[in-house]
Amino acid sequence: MIVPAICFVLLSTTFAQRAVEANTSVLRHLKGRTIVSEKFPKVQMTIGRGFLFVGKQRLNLHGNAEAEQYVFARPGRENIAKQFLLIQFEHFLPTNNFTYDYASMPTTQMGNLPFNYDVKSLPDLGALFLDDQGSDGAAMVQLLAKRHISLPHNTAMVRMFHVPSADRRTELMILYGEALPQDFAVPVRKSEIPWIRNRPVRHRCSLNTHARNLSFMRGERSVWFSQILG
Repeated sequence: MIVPAICFVLLSTTFAQRAVEANTSVLRHLKGRTIVSEKFPKVQMTIGRGFLFVGKQRLNLHGNAEAEQYVFARPGRENIAKQFLLIQFEHFLPTNNFTYDYASMPTTQMGNLPFNYDVKSLPDLGALFLDDQGSDGAAMVQLLAKRHISLPHNTAMVRMFHVPSADRRTELMILYGEALPQDFAVPVRKSEIPWIRNRPVRHRCSLNTHARNLSFMRGERSVWFSQILG
């Protein structure tokens, strides 16, 4: 039986358009394996039992934004993550007038939540993140390291962004990655990434086993990444 890594339950389709409250601790909490967010957006995300909860942390990103991270991983041999998952709620600080803009990315609909997304394959992702000290990626790698977990050498990764407020100053980011075989030359063509529908036959097994790790559930219907990224 395949257990989804994460599912969403929409609690409301009406999102507040005012500034994010300064005390985000009242907005979100972890209940068992479920992240409960009261606003921006109002949603619940339940993580499958195959994933280890690595930790939660709050960040100041280069003095421009604040973020709240929930990090999960499925460690493999030598504590190298076979799969990893970052759920991040982020908002810009009132000291600037920046906004989130992902108009150049393709879109998908998960229930009635719109997301922009991209799919990449990268070598040495951990080193790439650490090169940008003070970034959210570096913070995730450092949190993983506290549990003696490292990112894979070759990684396929999907990033998804939902902007819940009309002023476009808050976002929900979901980052899911998994290890590619060591003999893969990366970056690889998107058709060679397991989540993409038009993939070589040799990756269908990977799709069947791994693409369901991130799913959206509303009522009785599930939408898998293999369906929405094709």
